[in-house]
Amino acid sequence: MSLPLVLLPGMMCDARLFGPQIAEFSRDRAVQVAPITGADTVEALAAEILLHAPPRFALAGLSMGGIVAMEVVRQAPERVAGLALLGTNPKAEADKIRALRRPQMERVRQGELVAVMRDEMKPNYLAPGAGREDVLALCMEMAESLGPDVFLRQSQALMDRPDQCDALRAYGGPALVLCGSDDALCPVFRHELMRDLLSRPRLVVIEGAGHLPTLERSKETIAALRDWLKETDDE
Repeated sequence: MSLPLVLLPGMMCDARLFGPQIAEFSRDRAVQVAPITGADTVEALAAEILLHAPPRFALAGLSMGGIVAMEVVRQAPERVAGLALLGTNPKAEADKIRALRRPQMERVRQGELVAVMRDEMKPNYLAPGAGREDVLALCMEMAESLGPDVFLRQSQALMDRPDQCDALRAYGGPALVLCGSDDALCPVFRHELMRDLLSRPRLVVIEGAGHLPTLERSKETIAALRDWLKETDDE
């Protein structure tokens, strides 16, 4: 039986982040993209997802979506048949990153969302290569469509997020840990940590991808997710 797949996008991203994966996996299973835009704590975002998710499902999150996915597993591990964590980080916000967020939030309050995304955030997302400008343009479109209020809520949630290492240690389902080899925001060593915490992990590092492998290296990401979903369906 093909379990439903719930996808959680990253900060200031929507379903378009998973466009290639939705097209592939919706052929043979229900695919739901759950927004993480309506609350300013990770705990509340996870509770909202569980309120609307199927009784049991496969869960994949990228970046902030992965952070929220770990909280979903902490709150209701029995409902998550398999967990995929892409380009993410199980640790609480580091003090130096928290200090950088505050001036970004103030700039956004002053109407500078586009400039903050363009100048401070998106340049760090992608590895060099063909198609980079198209992916960056899509990222800007997603951010502008979500708007400043979402940016502020998501920034607050990330600043206050809990450490999820214990939640990963306790989770017993099949887990995919996937990242780009050139991810500057969530480096490979963070994914090696998650692999070591989980009881049934598989680590996949995609060469030539940065922070958004779903778009930068969509075929390789689909292949890794397909293998994980097969294991999850067999549970």
